[in-house]
Parts: sequence; C-alpha cells; structure tokens
Amino acid sequence: MRLSEHKDLKIEILALPTKEKDKLLLRLVAKDKVLTEHLHFLLLEDEENLRERVAALKEEIANADKKLTNAKDVLWNLRKLTKLINHFLKVTKANFEEVELRIFLFNHTQFEFKAKIFSSYKNYDQLFAIYFVKSISVTLKKFEKLHEDLQFDLKEDLNKLLSKIYHKNMASIALDLGLPKQV
Repeated sequence: MRLSEHKDLKIEILALPTKEKDKLLLRLVAKDKVLTEHLHFLLLEDEENLRERVAALKEEIANADKKLTNAKDVLWNLRKLTKLINHFLKVTKANFEEVELRIFLFNHTQFEFKAKIFSSYKNYDQLFAIYFVKSISVTLKKFEKLHEDLQFDLKEDLNKLLSKIYHKNMASIALDLGLPKQV
C-alpha cells in the first residue's frame, strides 16, 4: 500500500499528535537499516565523517585482492565493491563522492588475468568486459550531471580510465556503447 494512493490516510497521519507521530516514526526507522544509517549520517555526522567514509572505501578498494587470476573472480570482486559504493550513496546521498569512488574503483580494477580456464559455457572474459564498460557508461552519465567545477576535479582520472579501456580488449564494446575516448 502506497501513501500516495490513500490521501485520507496521509491527512490523518498529519493530524496525529506529535508524540504519537514520533513513536511511529521511530518504529518505522528501526525497521529499515539503510534509513537508520542515512538518518544517523544526516543528523549526527559532518563533512569530516564523509571524508572518513570515502577514505575507508578507497582503502578497501586499494586493498582488495590483487591476486585474482581470472575474469570470474575479478568480476565477482568488482560487483562486491560496487555494492559497497551503492550502499555508501544510499546512506550519504553524496553524488560527487560516489562518482569519485567509482572512477577510483575502475582505475584500480585488474585487467590482465588468465583467459579461458573455465568451460565454454560462459565466457567470463566477455561478461567482465561488458559489465565493466556498461558500469563506466553509467558512471559517465553521473559524471556529466555534476557541476563543471566538480567535473574538472575528476576529469584526469576519468580520461585515464577511458584511455585504459580503448587500449585493452574492451575497445569494441566501448565503441558499441558510444563511450568517448576523452571527456
């Protein structure tokens, strides 16, 4: 049931006494972990805490297992780290830092690994390349929505990433998706 579908319910909720609304709000917040974390960040943390969160995520990305030897493991690790960045965005709503973290992640992702050690049922090299380039395409769209001053701060790292893609076996996929060679 959505609140927007029940206008009478919305009016009645707004008419509740403050004490009762507070109780209901606390019960609802307690049921949603992400909402609880978001409210904690919004009400109790500041810019310094945001920088600490970004630094902790960058450290986790930098310390991720660099000894992965095949596309399947690299793809699994990339998806795991992407989930962490998605969670960071849900909690902080920090768009610039999200784009910064994604570019950092993609620049630290391993490209060289043993090929075709799995069955021909799934070509993990191809799956990795498609996932990687599509993820960069999504990040590029988010980058374009940022203010031009913020874009300037990330431009060099993004161009380094795009250059990597076009010098690896992912160039054809990048061209198919219309990824630029430079921003």
